[in-house]
Amino acid sequence: MKLKPVTIVGAVAVAALAASVLTLAPAIASDKSAVTADPSTQTLRELSARHGLHLGTAVDLAALSDADDPQYRSLVASQFSTVTAENVMKWDALEPTRGTYNWGPADELVAFAQKNGQRVRGHVLVWHSQIPTWLTQGVEDGTITKDELRDLLKKHITDVVTHFKGKIWQWDVVNEAATDPWDSPSNIHYKGFWAENLGPEYVADSFRWARAADSKALLFYNDYNIEAFGDGGETDKTTFVYNMVKQLRADGVPIDGVGSQGHLGTQYGNYDALQASAALKRFTDLGLATAFTEVDVRSEMTEEVKAGTSSEVNPRLQASAANYSALLQACLSNRHCLSFTVWGFTDKYSWIPNWSEDKEGLANIYDENYQPKRAYNMMRADLAFSGPPSVQPRIAQKPKR
Repeated sequence: MKLKPVTIVGAVAVAALAASVLTLAPAIASDKSAVTADPSTQTLRELSARHGLHLGTAVDLAALSDADDPQYRSLVASQFSTVTAENVMKWDALEPTRGTYNWGPADELVAFAQKNGQRVRGHVLVWHSQIPTWLTQGVEDGTITKDELRDLLKKHITDVVTHFKGKIWQWDVVNEAATDPWDSPSNIHYKGFWAENLGPEYVADSFRWARAADSKALLFYNDYNIEAFGDGGETDKTTFVYNMVKQLRADGVPIDGVGSQGHLGTQYGNYDALQASAALKRFTDLGLATAFTEVDVRSEMTEEVKAGTSSEVNPRLQASAANYSALLQACLSNRHCLSFTVWGFTDKYSWIPNWSEDKEGLANIYDENYQPKRAYNMMRADLAFSGPPSVQPRIAQKPKR
């Protein structure tokens, strides 16, 4: 996950977009109670089930295990049908010491999901960040050779996927392999530890190794700032990712889907639902599934916002809600968009303030006291008041061989 530091070209998302993609009328569903029930009494989980869409959240294991904060655990169980480990499935958490795995916290999340009838998104097998120190230092000082590094990556993927085999619905196999237009040089290219040490071939290898370990899990490429296409040029990150996954498919690599993270900010010119829907369609036209995997919408925390000045806070909350809504509408518009995951649901445990040194916040759909925000209710409205012909049941994705 990463946030964009510059404005991305696109129309500002506004609440009026609800009518542009969705049919705002009660739809006929197999469960008539889901249509007739008052949306204000229904959870995100209940409302999204009507569409066969899985509504999920990233989970902070410390918060989930905190006996002094039972409301966090209760809301994870009741509001969401999928969960993603915020950190405990990353390499540095699973194997802090070479050859010794710590499965406990990740297993705890999987057990929680099974108890509550939830699916699990596995995050993440290969990323240039949160790699254990023993690995990066070994490469740096030469005690781990390039050939050994490739073997270690294969072993890690195989070990992790095998351990969770049959328990993970979607794996984020490779995360954030592409640069950004504000990097130097500005043309988009492969980046990070793995590309620098193994070359871009590591992407295809990683998918093949993951598939060999689990024939049934859906395998995703995951990245940020790919919510909409730009001009199609060398600095268009979405085009780079599109061309990358198109080539992977042409080469017979077993990639099943593309995850668009959806980290947005109210201070930027973000995307409307039609732009995001068009991007999803281009990916699904390749035969891929899609998902929004890490959605949050942060705002600048000025002194007026911190003081609670309503004229400063309210516009940010409204803009945040409109951005959540635009992405959710886009997902609802495409039958191959299988899940919509918010990256944490309460500001109480948001990663944004720490990342931004308290310069940004207000990113989630509940506030610090677990009170639902405008974004939460707008998402419920989108789910409640949408249906055929614009929104159809999901199409199940079969793992590629």
